[in-house]
Amino acid sequence: MIAKGNEPDGNGADEERISSEERQGQLAGQFMGFGGLLRRWRKAAGVTQPPAARALGMGVRTYRKIERGATPPRFTRAQCDALATLLKLDRDERHALLLYNVGTSLDPSTTDSHPELRRALRLLVDRQMPSPTYLCDRYWNIIAFNTAMAEWWPWVMEPRANLMRWALTNQEARPQYHDWGKHASAYVKMLKFAEATNEDDAELRRLIEDVKKDPDVRHIWDTASELGETRDGHVFRMNVPALGWETVEVVSHVLYPASMPDCRFVVITWVEGDEEDDERDALGGARNAWANVSAAGRITSAREEAGARANQAEAERRRHAHMLTARLVVDSAEEAATLAGEDAVPLPVLSGLIGPDCRLTLAPAHRTVIWAAEEAPGEWAISEVDAQAVIARVPHAALLEEARAELKLLTRAALPAGSGAAVEHIQQLLPELEQRVNLLREIWRDLYEQDNALPPVRSSIDGF
Repeated sequence: MIAKGNEPDGNGADEERISSEERQGQLAGQFMGFGGLLRRWRKAAGVTQPPAARALGMGVRTYRKIERGATPPRFTRAQCDALATLLKLDRDERHALLLYNVGTSLDPSTTDSHPELRRALRLLVDRQMPSPTYLCDRYWNIIAFNTAMAEWWPWVMEPRANLMRWALTNQEARPQYHDWGKHASAYVKMLKFAEATNEDDAELRRLIEDVKKDPDVRHIWDTASELGETRDGHVFRMNVPALGWETVEVVSHVLYPASMPDCRFVVITWVEGDEEDDERDALGGARNAWANVSAAGRITSAREEAGARANQAEAERRRHAHMLTARLVVDSAEEAATLAGEDAVPLPVLSGLIGPDCRLTLAPAHRTVIWAAEEAPGEWAISEVDAQAVIARVPHAALLEEARAELKLLTRAALPAGSGAAVEHIQQLLPELEQRVNLLREIWRDLYEQDNALPPVRSSIDGF
């Protein structure tokens, strides 16, 4: 028996020289809490108590009390790492060790280190059709998305697409959000939350510095003090270019895959409510209530997905974009182009307008576009999208003479296949477009009368 106040001599026999009271406590510890886990891990590794104590930088007596459950564990992250290495703990065991001691988990898995996870999650993303769905990493870089997401928001198909950079710094995003300022504030809250919980993350700092270069974002950042973790359960309105700028009320559902807890699996569902009621959203809650939600701890504003899907069948009727094939990954841009069929038509000018790592090919037989984006060397991600989705992505192409031929092909593909039906559809569209142009001219004229320094209203649109 060890004399009181003395530490054991460090060999394995010390473990057996304990009092009956200690032995009873040790047996209880096998079945109670962290002490029992620690003892089982050590025994399974064939390690005695003295080496385990040394790995933790403590005496054997103190370590023994922890195994017996008499002393709550207070291991640091470094101590946990040292013990996990000594005992050869697997990932789940390391996770438990950290949670018991420092209240955090392992660094999450990444799709780069586990490509099978990316393939599995892509399959799940595709299965959410017709709801727009995407997977992003902890920095909001887009990892995967389904066809509906690509049709509604084609920017996700661009190489290195990032939600924060698009929403906060890309001018095309602003007219798509109802009250962009409120949405920008919500995104800034999320960035501040991420900064507060990952202050030493270099990539996160680069993202924050990039978006703060925009003066509007910088102002929001400097004047806002609240934090927000996610947009889970947010109900908000968006103008979707692929739907002819129709206003849609959507719900954002944010999930965290267990195998990649730092990634966000986001499903966008849409609902229809009373358009005349500006006080309540489509789920019956106060409109834009999310704009005032902050997270001193964790945000708990999630809404039930079942409610968001209640009128999905009717909303689907209103979608102009098609449900197309699942997203693929091929080895080269040439291989991607072959997916458009024997009558494929390359669209090099429009491809260049979108970016150097993009390849667009019209598939006339299906009246769709094969959109290929190089995500990594030798890895081209393929999405088959409606022609209208590409037109909405590059509206400025209509002003470029070199792009007009390709844009004309896409515009024809977006119309009904039959000549008669196409003409009828054009006849329906032209009056609507003319009314919109006339309304814009009228507003322009009103503004000019208020401020003569503005350029005068032209009688026609340049380039037409």
